[in-house]
Amino acid sequence: QVQLVESGGGLVLAGGSLRLSCAASGRTFSRFNMAWFRQSPGKEREFVAAITGIGLNLYYADSVRGRFAISRDNAKNTVYLQMNSLKFEDTAVYYCAAGETVAWGPLNTRSYNSWGQGTQVTVSS
Repeated sequence: QVQLVESGGGLVLAGGSLRLSCAASGRTFSRFNMAWFRQSPGKEREFVAAITGIGLNLYYADSVRGRFAISRDNAKNTVYLQMNSLKFEDTAVYYCAAGETVAWGPLNTRSYNSWGQGTQVTVSS
């Protein structure tokens, strides 16, 4: 497992942008597939975006495709989520996740065994 710390959340107007960062410590970062999930009050945690270990494959939820971009810098042990054209419905706590297995696929929470504490993103309309 790795330790994950998210940052970059905050309050933004609809149509604005934010960039989330997730810093990892511990084992070799490039071995881990990384993902962002989000959870709103009363809702289940949902997949947002994922990136494989060396960044060859990217995955996005339909609701964010074309607006969000996931990337990673393995030299800095950091994964990013650039969020543009934010909407009110993007409001949630965003969680960074890391995992080495592909058994459940990149969109499934069961593929990830390390989670950050979450960072709040609030989009005002």
